[in-house]
Amino acid sequence: MKPEQIGKAYDQITHLWQSDDFNRENGIEAHRRALSFVKTKGKALDIGCGCTGRFFDLMLSEGFGPDGIAGMDMSDRMLALARQRHPDVELFKSDICTYQFSQQFDFITAWDSIWHIPLSEQRNVLTKIVNSLNKGGVFIFSFGGTAEEGEHTDNFMGPEVYYSSLGTNGFLSLFIELGCVIRHLEFDQYPELHTYLIVEKP
Repeated sequence: MKPEQIGKAYDQITHLWQSDDFNRENGIEAHRRALSFVKTKGKALDIGCGCTGRFFDLMLSEGFGPDGIAGMDMSDRMLALARQRHPDVELFKSDICTYQFSQQFDFITAWDSIWHIPLSEQRNVLTKIVNSLNKGGVFIFSFGGTAEEGEHTDNFMGPEVYYSSLGTNGFLSLFIELGCVIRHLEFDQYPELHTYLIVEKP
């Protein structure tokens, strides 16, 4: 599936994040841990920001200014809802696979998002993200902590959605190759494979 198709799939399920049953604390503790490594609170980017704005709220509370925060997503509906919550934050629609960074960031998050990009694009996208970090910049992202790289689709949330992963060792090897410092790795929903990684650009 192409990112444009993923965006349209998410247009159909925004209600899942607007529901009172959605846990707005999902990912917050992981992001607090990541932000504890950030030395400069200048520019921040949320890739696949969704509609809740909970990570924007956290970044603001941790010292980032609204003019220093940006969010991108492929779902028009997600972005429209996010703008209602955070009109002062720069929000835009873009495919991270083709997006060309025009500035450097001190903090980037991609929570439950880039696992939707084609497996063939994973290494290129992650390399591009690391290159867009300032020295000392921090990146947090979640992924499927499989033993081997792979890809699949499922309709667990409703519409069919694509997922890919380089596998835990594949991601670690790539970030080490890129010269990053591995700050934290956690299977945060064990025994499920949901995993997150925090890396720093030295």
